[in-house]
Amino acid sequence: MSLQDNRREYDYGKLTRESLSASPFEQFTLWMEQAIEAGIQDPTAMSVATVSAEGKPWQRMVLLKDFDQRGFVFYTNLGSRKAQEIAANAQVSLHFPWLQLDRQVIVGGRAERLSTVEVMKYFLSRPKGSQLAAWASKQSSRINSRQALETQFAQIKEKFAEGEIPLPDFWGGFRVVPEEIEFWQGGEMRLHDRFSYLRSEDGSDSWEIGRLSP
Repeated sequence: MSLQDNRREYDYGKLTRESLSASPFEQFTLWMEQAIEAGIQDPTAMSVATVSAEGKPWQRMVLLKDFDQRGFVFYTNLGSRKAQEIAANAQVSLHFPWLQLDRQVIVGGRAERLSTVEVMKYFLSRPKGSQLAAWASKQSSRINSRQALETQFAQIKEKFAEGEIPLPDFWGGFRVVPEEIEFWQGGEMRLHDRFSYLRSEDGSDSWEIGRLSP
């Protein structure tokens, strides 16, 4: 199998400095809305890249659950590999692959734990099956079989058959506070348009925008 000739031309559109919002969050909102309108499957799916205490990187796909000028939010088991690696090194990177639109967004920043109030509010909004799954799965740990997981789920379902399902003390969320956000628009002949927003070093909400070579 040869992959060298498996290519296509990126010709969806262009990205110019004049068309960019002064705020990366406003620009992200626009692109997210356009991704949803375009019918992209799982437009909120993003890769979360973490680095272990030993310096080993790892990635996995999760769903973005909220964002505003404070950052980008996702939820997870606090015993998971991603949560453990964030505890050791809070610097993470997010990647949104909107390839049907020839677009990518890359976020670099620091992950901060969400408050119990924020986590509880979201947990109670989840479907009951998802709440039960949070209790049943010891995320990232080794299991003997799929049957073992399903048995655990059935036991949890029986345990919480009546009343509301409580928030597990091992389940929480993170907000990635961005320090850099890149918007990538594919271009013809691989002359892509890339713009980077860098947060001001004085800690304010001002951003420096620069074009990057493709």
